[in-house]
Amino acid sequence: MLAGSPHYPALVLNADFRPLSYFPLSLWSWQDAIKAVFLDRVSVLSEYDEEVRSPSRSLRLPSVIALKDYIPTARRPAFTRFNVFLRDNFACQYCLDRLPTHDLTFDHVVPRCKGGRTTWENVVTACSPCNLMKGSRMPHELHMYPRRTPAQPSTWELQENGRSFPPNYLHESWRDYLYWDSELDT
Repeated sequence: MLAGSPHYPALVLNADFRPLSYFPLSLWSWQDAIKAVFLDRVSVLSEYDEEVRSPSRSLRLPSVIALKDYIPTARRPAFTRFNVFLRDNFACQYCLDRLPTHDLTFDHVVPRCKGGRTTWENVVTACSPCNLMKGSRMPHELHMYPRRTPAQPSTWELQENGRSFPPNYLHESWRDYLYWDSELDT
């Protein structure tokens, strides 16, 4: 029935009506959303105009759904390459160039060969040229210091940073749930 048509993803909100995640945006396929509706795990907040039909029923596809049970967010985000990039807003902490993830790497502020550890407090996002220039030297040797002191972010901080990067697809019915605190049009 929906062959050849757009995917119709559903924005998934937690029970507090906030997205489960901003980057990547919490989306479910229309099939998973319909299944969750029938299992009574979600409330439908907004729908597409498109319908799916069975022999006995028709149902509009959900565009925004909210979980009925609250899922607590992790207090401490996982230490991953992607989360380091997200913490640093996908910008090299030495030259401040914003780059796509495939052009970024990470740098140990205190090099591992000099006792530096791979931790939130010692790793920053870097572009390849800056990372090569710094190499295994200490920041003071080159006067090359990260713009922001690296620190472990909270889950909330990563969510806020993720809001700065709009998804490739943004249905109009999602705006009130993604940007509920932005300035209203007058």
